[in-house]
Amino acid sequence: MPKQLSFLILRLGTGGLMLLWGMMKVASPASSIGVSEKYYGGALSSAMVQMPLGAIQVALGVAVILGLWRKVTYPAVAVVIGVGLLAIWKYIVDPMGLYVLTDGNHNPLFFPSLTVFGATLAMMAFRADDTWSLDAKLFK
Repeated sequence: MPKQLSFLILRLGTGGLMLLWGMMKVASPASSIGVSEKYYGGALSSAMVQMPLGAIQVALGVAVILGLWRKVTYPAVAVVIGVGLLAIWKYIVDPMGLYVLTDGNHNPLFFPSLTVFGATLAMMAFRADDTWSLDAKLFK
């Protein structure tokens, strides 16, 4: 049971993060555009893009939480989180702003993104062990 509970917590955490990110894009595209401008070089900085991306992230988040279509949803979430991680690589490499971020623009709160990415990879690697997922129950 501890292994299954661990997978459930991983799904709740990673899927919940995806759900929150998506809801923010749908409910407040302007704030998502601000994030896009600051961390992604303005890529995808349009409400017409942010809202559909948000809807996709909401769907991915719900599917991950439930453990549905894991062969597709887990890699998709890994790509989304991985791209986000690449965009903030300086904050991961130098969370305290000692070497790379010398302008005082450091933020150690970005560092847990690496853990979330690792959690997503672990969920992919041990997918067969997650017997509490909806996939495992429906498609035995």
